[in-house]
Amino acid sequence: MSTTVCQVMGFIVASLGFAGCIAATGMDMWSTQDLYDNPVTAVFQYQGLWRSCVRQSSGFTECRPYFTILGLPAMFQAVRALMIVGIVLGALGLLVSIFALKCIRIGTMEDSAKANMTLTSGVMFIVAGLCAVVGVSVFANMLVTNFWMSTASMYQGMMPSLQSRYTFGSALFVGWVAGGLAFVGGIMMCIACRGLVPKDTHYKAVSYNASGRNIAYKTGPYKVGSGYEPEPKNKKTPTYDENARSEDGRRSYPSKYDYV
Repeated sequence: MSTTVCQVMGFIVASLGFAGCIAATGMDMWSTQDLYDNPVTAVFQYQGLWRSCVRQSSGFTECRPYFTILGLPAMFQAVRALMIVGIVLGALGLLVSIFALKCIRIGTMEDSAKANMTLTSGVMFIVAGLCAVVGVSVFANMLVTNFWMSTASMYQGMMPSLQSRYTFGSALFVGWVAGGLAFVGGIMMCIACRGLVPKDTHYKAVSYNASGRNIAYKTGPYKVGSGYEPEPKNKKTPTYDENARSEDGRRSYPSKYDYV
């Protein structure tokens, strides 16, 4: 699988997971009334993170929001916080991943910068998916505990008492699927990050010294001589490259014939 396909697929899957997290957070059916042993079916109750609703057999539905925060259980508020954090991280990851797509070129952005942005968005999607899955799982654990406690209290006496019990709603399944998609999409983007990093070359640079025939001389006064005179001892700045050597390995000295 190429890097571009993996990155685009991760972006699409993570975007679907992010949209599912928003949908699950806004849904009202996090917990629905259990009608297994309830003979009264004229009223159906269900609750969400933000309000509780009652639906009558006539089709009329009335919802009432939670006007208080301090009166809600601590675990319920923790579920709210986890879902909100997941949505915020998903939004930031979606924004970063749009600019990190390899098929979108913005100015002179290098592949290394796109790789870092892809890795950052992937980590954000992974954390957002984990927040959604953990939040939904905590709420499901609360429902299971309350369900069995209500069942035990209903059958304590000789005659079972009527008491409302709540079971899993459709929002829980949406949240689990959305969190899983965001998690998988984040992993795919992290994998695509490795393909965007430019590979370092293994070839080393080799220095090359020009031969005596291609020596670059500095302009300046030149004293005509035989070309084989010894160099003065007090000479500090040579007018040619002293490191240049001829083809036979000996040092090449300028002569008068080189300036004809």
